[in-house]
Amino acid sequence: MKNRLKNFLIRQNIKFSLRRYAIDAMNFMALGLFGSLIIGLILKNTGDWLDILWLNELGALAQSSMGAAIGVGVAYALKAPPLVLLSSTTTGIAGATLGGPIGCFIAAAIGAEFGKLVNKTTPIDILITPAVTLLSGIATAQFMGPFLASLMRETGAMIMWAVELHPIPMSILVSVLMGMILTLPISSAAIAVTLSLSGLAAGAATIGCCAQMIGFAVIGFKENRWGGLLSLGLGTSMLQIPNIVKNPKIWVPPTLSGAIIAPFATVIFQMQNIPSGAGMGTSGLVGQIGTINAMGNSPYIWLVILVLHFILPAILSLLIAYLMRRKGWIKPGDLKLAV
Repeated sequence: MKNRLKNFLIRQNIKFSLRRYAIDAMNFMALGLFGSLIIGLILKNTGDWLDILWLNELGALAQSSMGAAIGVGVAYALKAPPLVLLSSTTTGIAGATLGGPIGCFIAAAIGAEFGKLVNKTTPIDILITPAVTLLSGIATAQFMGPFLASLMRETGAMIMWAVELHPIPMSILVSVLMGMILTLPISSAAIAVTLSLSGLAAGAATIGCCAQMIGFAVIGFKENRWGGLLSLGLGTSMLQIPNIVKNPKIWVPPTLSGAIIAPFATVIFQMQNIPSGAGMGTSGLVGQIGTINAMGNSPYIWLVILVLHFILPAILSLLIAYLMRRKGWIKPGDLKLAV
């Protein structure tokens, strides 16, 4: 009986693993966020700055499509067949409406897995598969969504309260953790949006993420030149994961840089951000757009962003890496990208 169930799950491509849910599905949730909420933010702000109403409306429409985009992204990551994949647009919308991003993730994941469970097991697959996907996904959204949304909001609120109450140690902690999550194959953007991080906590998270991207971009410039600089600085520091596995010490310069800068950013400059920008760092300059959205569009804000998000992380990372190279802890080729 046990073997029959195991074989059935394998045949239906249902695999219960930490990687599939916490890494693959979460990363595709982040892609759904980028394809809707985050790109919508960019377009909406661009429309505001250029006074183009059409862009503003387009951005708002993209942002409102977050549930559908996450639903499809999660279902795709779970290897859902077409009927389940397309039905997940609706479970995603229901999840986002009732439970926010985390409710959307859970509703889409459960709906997709139940849909896969019955896919091609009946003569009327075209009816049964989407029906099961919708029923299970929307029921999950209704019963679990509000609780999960409340839990995430309260957790995010507690983090923000802690940063405001103890800005120096907590900003360091938030900066280091979010920066490391950005580099790991886990979505810092999805976590920031799910927790609704804003204010000083989001500002500290942004510092940590920027330090990882800019830090790795500059300390690896000798090995990776301009292609690596742009890929890491405006793309993702996740590209350095294979090198971190080989020599974890290369992670010290960008991480330590973020820890050093974060208290100054929160206490002196009162740097803030919004949830959709907090976990993005310099990727597509979303973190900077979010900072402007939170703090206002002025020459002073642009200057502070330039210094704290780009110049200081670069200088500190180079200095720390130089000292570590002198000690032999970082060797030539340690930061060479495989792409």
